Amino acid sequence: MPPKQQTDNTAMRELKKALRQGGLKNLYVFYGDETFLREYYLGELKKAILPQGMEDFNLHTAQGKECSVDWIAQAVDCLPMMSERTLVLVTDFDLMGQGERGRQQLLELFEDLPDYCCLVFVYDLLNFKVDGRSKLGTYLKKSEALVNFQRQSTGDLTDWIVRKCKAMGHRVDSADAQYLIFLCGDSMTNLSTELEKICAYASGERVTREDMDAVAIPQVDAVVFQMTDALARRDFDKAAAVLADLLHSQEAPIMILSVMGKYFRQLYTARLYLDAGKSRSDFMQLWGMKHSFQGDKLMDAARKFSLVWCRHAVRRCAEADLQMKINYGAEGEILTQLLMELSAGRKVIEC
Repeated sequence: MPPKQQTDNTAMRELKKALRQGGLKNLYVFYGDETFLREYYLGELKKAILPQGMEDFNLHTAQGKECSVDWIAQAVDCLPMMSERTLVLVTDFDLMGQGERGRQQLLELFEDLPDYCCLVFVYDLLNFKVDGRSKLGTYLKKSEALVNFQRQSTGDLTDWIVRKCKAMGHRVDSADAQYLIFLCGDSMTNLSTELEKICAYASGERVTREDMDAVAIPQVDAVVFQMTDALARRDFDKAAAVLADLLHSQEAPIMILSVMGKYFRQLYTARLYLDAGKSRSDFMQLWGMKHSFQGDKLMDAARKFSLVWCRHAVRRCAEADLQMKINYGAEGEILTQLLMELSAGRKVIEC
């Protein structure tokens, strides 16, 4: 979990404002899961600070273990050449792991950064966590230097997908944009790649779900959902074909079973909610679902099964999980047998 800080949203807004209006800070720490946004704003920062053609003279970079506190201090002291500012870019440097003396040196450096220098720490492979108990961590928090590039909300991603499609000469409905997020995940880097393929494939102005299904590479959760949804619709041929593709692509059976188990727990919950007269929104809120069509499918599927069968499906997934753990090498057979049994809809007795 990323550290809970006031700067998570505030620092991002301040960075956007500074890029538009000027007034960039002398110190930034870029971290977080959303690589696409981090790289985008790092690029905007470079364009704002470094004059075209003078990048080699005013950009100083270092990587993680190859860097030191002394190198950073020396790079900060380098005066700009034919430019107002320099940019010191340090990637995957363990700020919090420098020891008491190193952290004190960094704190003194940060407190006295020259106006001409912008010092940026970027975390890509190394996970960044600020230690609020240290003086350095306290300073970083108060300085609002921490910019957390978090995964975007479904609403923000939907708007971004619509804008990106428009920029490529296509249009997409909000509901279909949300379907793409469910299909491919919420990584903007991955979504950007998939959107380029989809828009190149789409024959019409409007991008459809059929276009997405034709060329997009779905995440495992979405594929397993399609398989279990086919199972719930008693379409065993479809479910078996999807399972065969998953196993052929060398997806771990235990991983597939994990997602199946989650689906049937959700199906069981949906059946309970239907019997209790509760709404789809109540059900989605309980499971933290972001996609309404996913909730609709589960509620519709739950209407076709009794509470006893749903409970049985959940129990059988748990039993299959145990069987896989004690029968190494037979995971694929256990999973296939489970699929066949659940697809048959055999009569079960409630225990």
